Amino acid sequence: MVEQDELQTGIGTKEATNLKPTVVRIEEVRAEEVGTNKAKKIICICKHPDAENTIQISAVKYEHKGKLDTIGLWINKDEDGLIRKGSALAVFLNFCSVEVPGSLKGKEVATTTDENGYLVFKGY
Repeated sequence: MVEQDELQTGIGTKEATNLKPTVVRIEEVRAEEVGTNKAKKIICICKHPDAENTIQISAVKYEHKGKLDTIGLWINKDEDGLIRKGSALAVFLNFCSVEVPGSLKGKEVATTTDENGYLVFKGY
């Protein structure tokens, strides 16, 4: 019945508020399958000082080939089954001085915005 009530819900007057880039604390780290190709991505559940609830961040802005790129924290493995050297995830882990994604839990990391205004980790 709730589903049917939503069909009668009107348009509100309040716009979404964008959180400002700042330092967030990573509370939880998960690897989740994303999209139809079932690729795995690291999802960080973070506490933002201006937000009541936690937020999810799964991308990093970092310097790549002389320019700033925003890339998802995709789990890209090499032939040894390890995170591929030079991948966005590997660069971010090195930037945070950790060896494995699970060690990100408890870290405080700066954020910035991507070209669409979404918060991403700052890896530069």
